[in-house]
Amino acid sequence: MTHDLDLPKQSPPISLERELQLVLLLMTYLASGLLFLVLPGTFLGVWNLFAISEAHSATSVSASWIQAHGHAQIFGWIGTFILGIGFYSIPNLRRVSAWSWWDGWLIWSLWTVGAALRWLTNVYGWNWQVMLPLSAALELAAVVIFLVRSTQGHRMQRRQKDSIEAWAILVIGGTIGLLSTMAMNLYECISLSQIGASSAFPASFNSSFLVLSIWSFPVLIAWGFTAHWMPVFMGLRPLRSKLMLAGFVTNIIGVCAAIVQAFQVSAIVLFVSAVLIITALRMFEPSEKPPKTQGVYRSFPVFMRAAYAWLLAASALAIWAAFEPAAAGIGGAGRHAITVGYLMTMVFSVAPRMMPAFLGRKKLFSESLMFIALVFVNVGCFLRVSSEILAYQQIAQWAWIVLPVSATLELTGVVIFSINMIGTFRQPPLLGPQSRCAPATQS
Repeated sequence: MTHDLDLPKQSPPISLERELQLVLLLMTYLASGLLFLVLPGTFLGVWNLFAISEAHSATSVSASWIQAHGHAQIFGWIGTFILGIGFYSIPNLRRVSAWSWWDGWLIWSLWTVGAALRWLTNVYGWNWQVMLPLSAALELAAVVIFLVRSTQGHRMQRRQKDSIEAWAILVIGGTIGLLSTMAMNLYECISLSQIGASSAFPASFNSSFLVLSIWSFPVLIAWGFTAHWMPVFMGLRPLRSKLMLAGFVTNIIGVCAAIVQAFQVSAIVLFVSAVLIITALRMFEPSEKPPKTQGVYRSFPVFMRAAYAWLLAASALAIWAAFEPAAAGIGGAGRHAITVGYLMTMVFSVAPRMMPAFLGRKKLFSESLMFIALVFVNVGCFLRVSSEILAYQQIAQWAWIVLPVSATLELTGVVIFSINMIGTFRQPPLLGPQSRCAPATQS
């Protein structure tokens, strides 16, 4: 018998080394997204809200600052997460890309620099006529490279499968929506650099752009991921695929209506699309099987359903805002309900469930921190949505005091979520150096 210590150390298997490199790449995307979430995203939003509350006026903060906060939230945080998970999940990636995955690192570099530059330009305004189009060009380039690489992987998959599943159609549609959003973003940034007075998008364009950037990109992808993962994890009844595709088509119509400034039609159609998707997912129907909550807090299904309740609330508020365009508080409350109530609750529920498996970690760092973060975010969002309407519409003066309280609660939830994710990152991987050596062999 020959023992381990008597054998020379062997090189790690190529498949294992590739997987470890890919996990490192994904972890870099996720860490960058968390940075955008905590600092330019949530912290700047809290800063803005304190200023608005003190002045009792929604116009006390510049449009550039508000748009910097929104861009960091949607693209800096959610966009970085989705690009990282999307690259990691490309079918047959390990056969269509080189070992170093230089394209994954290039996408990360272009996207991160572009999103950071956009935030800095909106906040500080330094040489914005050059920096604003440059940031948009970098972001668009990242998306184009991602689509090229993703198309290669999906082309190989289509050779093995006869059709594409409904959830994948939604995710692909959301990716195309990201491309369309970034193309429109670049067009407007170039236009502003030539004839604009500041780095802020004009209100008329920004209203259309917000619908495009939210409903055609992260919302569609969230629907697709829910359809892919939640029937198993929540024990839902079988999906209604045709109804889901109907919701997808309705969503496209609603987004197109917003682009041509038909906001009332857009809001109604998008509400219908949300109802169709929820019905297709059977989100509020009794579960067919017990949920799989091992490794996450047991109330995970409750928060997933709460996210879709927020989606309905946001859609209803959007209709109200479309018929009351002068009421800024209603529109802002609706956008907050969908970005924080729906999207943030979705991410805070799904990420703890999926990230340990993606990163090769044994389990989530803390199930209790997952629950606490979700509670803080949802309570904060409820206070923000309700108090914003009451304060901005001058219905109740005390609501101005509640606004910064809501922001502080949300920031606390974001920090707790980030701590939980970082703690998960720092756990030793299941595939580590200890698994790289060959086992003992007999002689």
